[in-house]
Amino acid sequence: MANAVYPKWKEAIKQASANSALTGTVKAYLIDVAVRGYNAADDFYDDVSAAVVGTPVTLTTKTYTNGVFDADPVTFTAVTGAHVEAIGLFIDTGTPGTSRLILYLDTGVTGLPVTPNGGDIICTWDDGANKIFV
Repeated sequence: MANAVYPKWKEAIKQASANSALTGTVKAYLIDVAVRGYNAADDFYDDVSAAVVGTPVTLTTKTYTNGVFDADPVTFTAVTGAHVEAIGLFIDTGTPGTSRLILYLDTGVTGLPVTPNGGDIICTWDDGANKIFV
């Protein structure tokens, strides 16, 4: 699967639905695609939580410039578990069933794929052109 914005999030934005703004708490999570890869029908974090490796991390220094969304690189600390091939973003409401999925990335993220060994995993978004996404 190539990188993708979740269609259900796009629908939520167009309808001005609750919990769809990137101004909320946006978190990144690591994904074991052997458990669950990208599925266009997924809409909330509870759809993918069984495939998450480690603990989600809040994005810091979010920016929105000329239609480009970016944030600082994320560091997942002391990660153990299954092989990680992708990273995702969601808007955290504190409830998995209402925390909207935003983005699925399996290419263009420095630091992935990786096999956790108990150390930190640092994922860098900026490929020099598009940041996290346009």
